Amino acid sequence: MTDDSRFVGHARGGFVGSAQDGKHLPRAVRLLIVARAVNRLGAFSLSFLAVLTTTNFGASASVAGYISAAFGLATIPSRLVGGRLADRIGPRRTIMIGLTGCAVAQLGLASASGLVSAACFAVLLGLVYEIYEPPSQAMIADVVAPSEHVRAYSLLNAALAVAGMGAGLLAAGLGRWDLRWLFVVDALTCLFCALAVRLVLPADQPAATMETGQPGAAAPWRDRSLLVMLAAGTLFAAIYLQIMTMLPLSLELRGMQPADAGLLFTTSALTITAGQPLLRLRRLADLSAPAALAGGYLLLALGLAGYALAHNLVTHISATIVWSVGDLLLLGRAYAFVASLAPAGGKGRYLAVYGTSWGIGGIIAPLAGTQLLERAGPTGLWCAMSLACLILAAAQPAWILTSNNSRAHDETPAHDQAAPSATN
Repeated sequence: MTDDSRFVGHARGGFVGSAQDGKHLPRAVRLLIVARAVNRLGAFSLSFLAVLTTTNFGASASVAGYISAAFGLATIPSRLVGGRLADRIGPRRTIMIGLTGCAVAQLGLASASGLVSAACFAVLLGLVYEIYEPPSQAMIADVVAPSEHVRAYSLLNAALAVAGMGAGLLAAGLGRWDLRWLFVVDALTCLFCALAVRLVLPADQPAATMETGQPGAAAPWRDRSLLVMLAAGTLFAAIYLQIMTMLPLSLELRGMQPADAGLLFTTSALTITAGQPLLRLRRLADLSAPAALAGGYLLLALGLAGYALAHNLVTHISATIVWSVGDLLLLGRAYAFVASLAPAGGKGRYLAVYGTSWGIGGIIAPLAGTQLLERAGPTGLWCAMSLACLILAAAQPAWILTSNNSRAHDETPAHDQAAPSATN
């Protein structure tokens, strides 16, 4: 593993450094991934937010739904704030602010005396919940060599997936005791993660030094390439969240146990984890972003088509393995490409804008999924999601190639554009 001597110094708004041979990730990244995994181990409380408001505060199901929706809406500006803070005050400070804010809001939910105060703390939690995501992603982009971005982001996702399995077990135990304790434990893991970040990650650059990176020059909402990625990312998020939210209902409608969805999610996490060494194979590592994204979407489409045809647990597990391999190709590539679009000092905001796709997808997914299940059943739902993946497989790589050509043309000096090329 690498040591601190492989950091060559601080960059504008972040850090510069990479492994000497490109095979190992810097120590700061490994520590960040471990800290985030510990935090994810306790991040099970949100699944029980609606249940808490109905059982502990007597809210109706519709009111609980409104509170959950308000939380979801609040996460969109939360991520944007996180991106701006990461570029202004540095990633380490921003991560600590976000995690500490989450702990305060969760402890407020655990100690709330009534429905109104619980709703206020739920909205507060949404406003701080995503703050630490953009700086975490930006720090990886700054510290890791560009050739290792895909593997680093994939490793982060794998670590979070594995921790999520343990989170489910903790939730099953604590939830039987008192739902409020879920939020207490979640708050404690946030504070532990914030402390770990404070102690082990490199210090942020002073504000005066960071300004030399000209973060104000970053204009993510005017970057056509980023907006294309945002549109594609929103559709992907809506598809992915259908799996997370509609799979239990789909199983139930087919006469299977909804709890079997937990086994399928575990299968997915194990597949993503076991597949990490594959990303270091030269054939996969050298794939261009368009080729990797197209392949990932095709595998995702194939797996979801398998769900449309599956009627027992074995075929569902097989389909899960297929789409999880596609997921392995997709997530790391998308974040790495977005990071490559960002100017110096602007990675936090670029990744934050792209990350809002999950907030938007979180609003679309339950509405579209329930309608499709009601009107077309599980087969119709998964066929529609498979078709959406095929559309992305065809469209997004073409968009990226067009974007790259456009950027290369824009960056060509005027005298070079005026002269005819040799190939013409």
